[in-house]
Amino acid sequence: MKVEIWSDFVCPFCYIGERKLALALEKTRMKEDVEIVFNSFELDPNAKKSYDENINQLMAKKYGMSCEQAAAANNNIIKTAKELGLDFNFGNLKPTNTFDAHRLSHYAKDKGKLNEYTEAVMKSYFTDSLNISDFEVLTSIAVEVGLDRTEALSILESSAYAEKVRQDESNAHLRNINGVPYFLFDGKEAVNGAQTVDTFVAVIEGLK
Repeated sequence: MKVEIWSDFVCPFCYIGERKLALALEKTRMKEDVEIVFNSFELDPNAKKSYDENINQLMAKKYGMSCEQAAAANNNIIKTAKELGLDFNFGNLKPTNTFDAHRLSHYAKDKGKLNEYTEAVMKSYFTDSLNISDFEVLTSIAVEVGLDRTEALSILESSAYAEKVRQDESNAHLRNINGVPYFLFDGKEAVNGAQTVDTFVAVIEGLK
């Protein structure tokens, strides 16, 4: 079975959704029989590399709510993540642009390290509070998952793989994917958003 996932590294529901899918694959004993492919998707292609505001302030501004409301919403996300074994450190989160992280993901894909890279970038962002647009951070992540530091830095300092990112996003547009996470099972069944584990189980069982 092949599962394509359109996601962004700074999307908490993408990380949560990936964990729920993993649980569903364990439940259906399909963990060893599935190919997972992550596709690039930028929630905000115009995002800056760094912000003076914290995540609650940015969220309040974006959705027209108070900082207290934004904090409450984020606390609910933190609680959901915790139930899945994920430690979200929203207090020190560093909102940023993800284009370069996505470019490097295609290098990781070429080297057979895409899944490990995706997990490492999301952990670096949500748990370790690192700026995942910083080239030193990204090259360190590359090395962590077994990629070459010099090659990774060379890619980041060029425009390599930019077209690959744009192609993924174009494919998302063609499929009318406007939000992530978006899961496509064997090119047939789609699950939009971080649905329940049972939802994923039902889709997997239906395609076995």
